[in-house]
Amino acid sequence: MSDYLNIVYNTKDRPFTSYPEKLINYLFKVFSLKEGTKLLEPGCGRGEHLRLFKDLGLDVFGLDLSPESSKFSPDLEINIFDAESGAIPFPENYFDVIYSKSFLEHIRNPEDFLKEAYRVLKPGGLIISMVPDWETQYKKFFDDYTHVSPFTSVSLKNIQLASGFREVEVFKFRQLPIVWKYPILNYFCAFIAFFVTVRTKVPFLRWSRELMLMSKATKPMNTL
Repeated sequence: MSDYLNIVYNTKDRPFTSYPEKLINYLFKVFSLKEGTKLLEPGCGRGEHLRLFKDLGLDVFGLDLSPESSKFSPDLEINIFDAESGAIPFPENYFDVIYSKSFLEHIRNPEDFLKEAYRVLKPGGLIISMVPDWETQYKKFFDDYTHVSPFTSVSLKNIQLASGFREVEVFKFRQLPIVWKYPILNYFCAFIAFFVTVRTKVPFLRWSRELMLMSKATKPMNTL
């Protein structure tokens, strides 16, 4: 659905917030990213994350199904790309990092995409993926009708191993910046999550209940 940005992610229903900046700064530090790193973001949407990585000195490229994506971010290099139907339009061993958030769950055959990601990633390169955690979001996962592939921590790890990646790590992640600063608050969030209604509109309560899965994996140095 190439017009999803206007329907599902329009700025009225999904206004711009300060969260992307906090997340990208966090990821930059946690994964020890460096200036000059060549990064690809498939499913880059409005380009918010891509631009923030660029502001941190990375050499960034985006892919998205929607032609609207480049209209949101005309200053960024964003190619139209349907992950269901073709090869990533870049040569082998091209990128240092591939990053995606809320992307893999929208693909019917995510293993095909991951094999392409493996191809264009340099040996020793890093793939960072964030997807909804099925165990905490299953009651509303399909509220977004473009969701087709749910993941658990086990399946997210195994699909990357099956695609050739190694050193795969998957962990649950709360989208609450205060928890990143004070990890002990995870215990409090886990406790109150039992009492939070499924579709609460209160951000702190929602993200106490709903977790993401974050994973990192590498392409082996010896790929022969």
